[in-house]
Amino acid sequence: MLEQRNKYDREFKIEAVRLLLESGKKSKEIAEDLGISRDNLLRWRREFERDSEHSFPGKGKMKPQDEELFNLMKELATVKQERDILKKALAIFSRPQR
Repeated sequence: MLEQRNKYDREFKIEAVRLLLESGKKSKEIAEDLGISRDNLLRWRREFERDSEHSFPGKGKMKPQDEELFNLMKELATVKQERDILKKALAIFSRPQR
């Protein structure tokens, strides 16, 4: 039987990381006190240290720069598709008439 995954909100993760960084305790102790795995705590710390302002955006949400990149890639795919259609149309209409 599958085990239910725990979900932690952004505030909980930030407080757990701050506790790790400021308390001087070992990560294993803090993880046990909070009832989470040590690996989760260390992963949260890495993410928080990379970009504290935009860390832990939430389920289904992206960081602003990731969202912008996603939208630009989507727009590029659309433009490429339109270009390919126009190329085919040009080839069709530039054939000599019979």
